[in-house]
Amino acid sequence: MDYREAGVDIEAGRAFVDRIRDRVQRTFRPEVLGGLGGFGGCFALPTGYQEPVLVSGTDGVGTKLEIAQKTGQHNTVGIDLVAMCVNDVLTSGAEPLFFLDYIATGKLRPEAMADVVEGIAIGCEQAGCALLGGETAEMPGFYSEGKYDLAGFCVGIAERSRLLSGAQVQVGDVAIALPSSGLHSNGFSLVRKVVEQAGLTWGDRIEGLTGDRTLGELVLTPTQIYVQPILNLLKSDLSIHGMAHITGGGLPENLPRTLGPNQSVAVDRNSWQIPPLFQWLAQTGDVPTAAMFDTFNMGVGFVVLVPAAEAAAALTQFNQLGIVAWQLGEVVAGDGEVLGLL
Repeated sequence: MDYREAGVDIEAGRAFVDRIRDRVQRTFRPEVLGGLGGFGGCFALPTGYQEPVLVSGTDGVGTKLEIAQKTGQHNTVGIDLVAMCVNDVLTSGAEPLFFLDYIATGKLRPEAMADVVEGIAIGCEQAGCALLGGETAEMPGFYSEGKYDLAGFCVGIAERSRLLSGAQVQVGDVAIALPSSGLHSNGFSLVRKVVEQAGLTWGDRIEGLTGDRTLGELVLTPTQIYVQPILNLLKSDLSIHGMAHITGGGLPENLPRTLGPNQSVAVDRNSWQIPPLFQWLAQTGDVPTAAMFDTFNMGVGFVVLVPAAEAAAALTQFNQLGIVAWQLGEVVAGDGEVLGLL
């Protein structure tokens, strides 16, 4: 018996690395030292910082992977993986520098895994960060055949004096919302349960909701990456007091994470229309409104806090980039709550 007969195909692993090499190297920034295949990735710190601070973040994609694996659509979850990490790092005012991935699978399928890495590379290019390296683990008997899991790790950089910590936020600041592209990568255990109990499959088309796409294709729409428009805002003359990435826990959990002590956010619930997919999930699954807001982003993917006097200028800058941003609410005195959602 050899390793291949035990379930691990070393040659397939080597072929997989060769297949993705060129795609990965296209994400490299000038600071990358060396190429793909070493024991570690090397990255020189960018110049121009007085007190550079490294900001790190790690995340996965969750049970959204179950839908990707059932539908055979593997080329979007890599974008999700990058987005979940770089959007988090961004909230500190940091520019993402490099990204590493970890893929664990029962049996290596080079075509599917190459699609995953293609998505990761696309996400890195959208975020302007290098895909510095990664690990692919073939684990027969631990993962069933056709199953895989993803994890990602991102490092960014910021000037220490410009780090956002909540200390800059003031009562009266305006919360500006940037739209989500859909479900992003949160709440999929509930999504899967709603679809299952409704007797639907991921290949179904639902009139008035999915259009030409299947239900699976609709919910697999990748997470929006906000790096470039936010970096443009940070490089402008505008004052940015805080930022929040609206992930698991929705607005009620994530908006307070950007606030200082004794502050809350009063949201104008009439300032945006909840996208049809969320309305459909609430109606089909009989999900209470409070539970929807606690689980999903409800159409709000990222929030920026700015002084009221600069809100119009910030909105104009986003609109010039083709982003339909809007005034979501304002910071008020309080106990870390999000008011006005219900």
